[in-house]
Amino acid sequence: MKRSGVADLPLHGGQVPAWLTARMTRLATAITESIVHHYGVSEFLSRISDPFWFQALGCVMGMDWHS
Repeated sequence: MKRSGVADLPLHGGQVPAWLTARMTRLATAITESIVHHYGVSEFLSRISDPFWFQALGCVMGMDWHS
């Protein structure tokens, strides 16, 4: 299947509340350790460098807290 189109993934300003930062850190650590354990460091780096995967990870962690 051919992929085409445009996606806008804006970076928003502001700060994450302190209470959410601690939770996000624990969740990100667990996700990272799980991916590295099951698939290896190179796969984690491949995934984290994909802008869509990175955006999805941020949403899972609650990074879009202000929306």
